[in-house]
Amino acid sequence: MIRFSLRCGSGHEFEGWFRNGEAYESQQRAGEIACPECGKADVEKALMAPSIGPSREGRPISPAQLRAALIELRRQVETHCDYVGPQFAEEARRIHYGEIAPHGIYGEATEHESRELADEGITVGRIPWVAPSDA
Repeated sequence: MIRFSLRCGSGHEFEGWFRNGEAYESQQRAGEIACPECGKADVEKALMAPSIGPSREGRPISPAQLRAALIELRRQVETHCDYVGPQFAEEARRIHYGEIAPHGIYGEATEHESRELADEGITVGRIPWVAPSDA
């Protein structure tokens, strides 16, 4: 079984469990996946952080495995979110206050801007931005 974070066309996010990735793709193409909040069937995968818990054998995760997971997280963010650069705080506010449609964004914010967003109740997160290669 695999768990995907999903988002409907109205921006509602929810989870779905599928036998495998192909099962999701098949059900999504057939319009068989609907938002539990509004019932819309225009559903796509939302950004999801990779699972980096202990390995199935119970061994700690190696630095190489952690690096690979962070590289995959970066790939997912760059694929599914809009880069807004240093305007991150401004764009996050516009989304939060309903001035623009909800969508994934990433960019840069100062510590001060991050604190101000938190004070306004706007949830943001920081992720380690690992370069895709050692070069």
